[in-house]
Amino acid sequence: MQIIRSTSPSPTFNLAAEEYFFSERQDDLLFLYVNESSVIIGCNQAIRNEVDLVFCAENNIQIVRRMSGGGAVYHDFGNLNYCFIKNKIPGEFPLGGEFLKPIVQVLQDLNIDVQIGKRKDLWLPGGHKISGTASHIGKTRELHHGTLLYDCNLENLQKSLSPKIVEPFKKAIASVPSPVKNIRALLIEQSVNVPDSQTFFESFAQKLLEFYNLESVSFLLEVDIVEIQKLQRGKYEDSEWTRKK
Repeated sequence: MQIIRSTSPSPTFNLAAEEYFFSERQDDLLFLYVNESSVIIGCNQAIRNEVDLVFCAENNIQIVRRMSGGGAVYHDFGNLNYCFIKNKIPGEFPLGGEFLKPIVQVLQDLNIDVQIGKRKDLWLPGGHKISGTASHIGKTRELHHGTLLYDCNLENLQKSLSPKIVEPFKKAIASVPSPVKNIRALLIEQSVNVPDSQTFFESFAQKLLEFYNLESVSFLLEVDIVEIQKLQRGKYEDSEWTRKK
């Protein structure tokens, strides 16, 4: 296992990186990144059913379609994204929630008690979701990625994911709304030391290194960046891809 961290806040770049790792690499890796304000919709969703397009335009919130299924999510600098990409293991069910065990263990090591939900999401004991996930399964590879709410702008999250008009698209997958809460809010309630987002993300990455017995986080090589940028320009920045439904 290799842990790779992106230094780019671009959602189109980081989603392109996920696809590049899935399609062009043969090793197991965990990709960590933080996106600037954006809404990421599932590959089979109708954008007009999931997003308030006017609010997003007025608030410079990008809208990007990803390669995996699942529902729409909001990203910003208070949200950490994790993506597990690995080779399929014969006889192992690829759509189980096993991939979440490292995330659960790390959060518990940071004194954050979480539970895995029925939709392969993570919940606080009080009934609030802090992480949603989605998957993409290929012939030989599998990808599982998720969000982790730490200090996200929940007002922007709510408004950007509340379309004014929902149109009937028979083949479109609808999101399932859930009550959400920031991890930082929980820490404040517990009256413990409350780090800022960057400090928390650094601690989270360090705990992942300890979990996998790794010495350091890796960064993208220039040869990888060049190929990722090609995919970014050719697909994820193309409005035809994002607005295909």
